[in-house]
Amino acid sequence: MNKYMLKNGITLLFEKNNSKSVAVEVMFKFGSNFENKKTLGLAHFLEHMLFEGTKKRKDSREIANEIERFGGEFNAYTTGDRTAFFIKIINKRIDTALDILSDMVSSPVFDDKIIEKEKRVVLKEINMVTDDSRLHQWILFHKALFEKHPVKNPTYGTVHTVKSFGKGQVADYYRSHYIPNNMIISIVGNIANARKKAERYFGSLKPNNIVYRARVNEPLQKKGKKIVEKRENLNSYMVLGYKTVPRLHKDSYALDVIAAVLGRGQSGWIFDEIRNKRGLAYQAGVNDENESDYGTFAVYTSLDKKNIGKAKEIILQQFRRLETISSKDLEDAKTYVEGNHTLETEDNFSRADNLAMWESIKDAGLAESYLKKINKITINDVRRAAKKYLNDRYAMVVIEQK
Repeated sequence: MNKYMLKNGITLLFEKNNSKSVAVEVMFKFGSNFENKKTLGLAHFLEHMLFEGTKKRKDSREIANEIERFGGEFNAYTTGDRTAFFIKIINKRIDTALDILSDMVSSPVFDDKIIEKEKRVVLKEINMVTDDSRLHQWILFHKALFEKHPVKNPTYGTVHTVKSFGKGQVADYYRSHYIPNNMIISIVGNIANARKKAERYFGSLKPNNIVYRARVNEPLQKKGKKIVEKRENLNSYMVLGYKTVPRLHKDSYALDVIAAVLGRGQSGWIFDEIRNKRGLAYQAGVNDENESDYGTFAVYTSLDKKNIGKAKEIILQQFRRLETISSKDLEDAKTYVEGNHTLETEDNFSRADNLAMWESIKDAGLAESYLKKINKITINDVRRAAKKYLNDRYAMVVIEQK
């Protein structure tokens, strides 16, 4: 992997391989955690708007067709800390990908009619998430878990804020926040002259003052918390979890190993105890997330409401079971993390995204040391982390069938 700094402040990451495809990702180190009460959901809204036309390409269909007629894939995502746009395409079409992405970020057209249309689309997306208990449970979980950190707010904002967005606000927000000196371009694939091409397509973007957000002192969890929402569902859904640590904290690697012990596929302890042995649920798993200044660790399952208490006790029992983890359990977890990570990042897009993610947190070079740090985790590290973070001060969210 090579890293370059372009003249206008863009960080370029490039990794050459022998594949027949190339992935290009443009990532801004900016997301929903930077918003205030009036701008909640604006980063996510802008993610939508950049696909809605430029001065050169009149609408979303024209943008999509230019990529799809070559069999390429394109998409985008917004998180609390990042907004990313990517194209995966055969290598000889690299210029097409770079031209489209540079056009999208340099000259989006924020037309009033398109803004109103896209507001309706985002409101439908909010309704879809709210309707789907498997998605909505995570919105409730973050609200229950965090008191001060902006991650407590859903990335898509609120119905009220989305309805309030106007052309002036959208355009001003974009110009002030989505700037080249806060941008990462990550390219993975079999191409030549990546730096020269990036300069050609993105070099004319003008840098500006970077908008930073204040770091939040999120209070420790001093007691358990529970939220129950009743719905006309056939199933109940529950999430039980904790605030943990940011990605660069040494304990984040121990928690990754714990997540592998508890949550890997159908052989993880949680799935095995809840579904395989007792048949209490169809779905059960673990979500372990570590970002720039926060972390979460959660177990989730969907089951009949009469079994919620039983499932909670099983989950807590598995946390306590980590105190007696064996060397084989530890080794199986490490080999799982290694295999899963390697297979996932074998895909050009996943690799490009992984490099950009590490760069957004601190340095893309840390991607190379990730598995080394996983392999250094000891049984004592696992026991200590489990005792410290997976305790009786959990937040629990239940969407309960009526």
